[in-house]
Amino acid sequence: MVTDTPSAAPPATRAALRRSALSAAVVAVLAVAVMVPMGHGDYALFGCLGLALGLLNAALVVLSVERFSATKPSKVRFSGSVLVRLAAITVLAFGLVLLFRPAGVAVFAGLAVFQLLSIVSAMLPLIKEIRQR
Repeated sequence: MVTDTPSAAPPATRAALRRSALSAAVVAVLAVAVMVPMGHGDYALFGCLGLALGLLNAALVVLSVERFSATKPSKVRFSGSVLVRLAAITVLAFGLVLLFRPAGVAVFAGLAVFQLLSIVSAMLPLIKEIRQR
């Protein structure tokens, strides 16, 4: 059954979000397991916080796209919501860096690692399809 306005994200998008969340959890556990015995538990904590912020952003992206596809708002409004979300996460990350120097910089490392994990998890279905051809 085909509908005019899908109200849910495509299954591939949800699967990529799940893979990203799972891989972020694995990276967080590994970071804690490696860095705490080395005496850098604060860096591990802020790195995990960065991973969590990245996951929050990815989940909000999926919700935003679902809302956009269901209600068809203007592109300006959609772009504005994207900018507000990214600005809020950036301000929060900078605030943590400034408040908890030097360990707070690991928030940015966590955000960067999550972006890498997210891109890789989104590419997996494409790689599988290319290999089948």
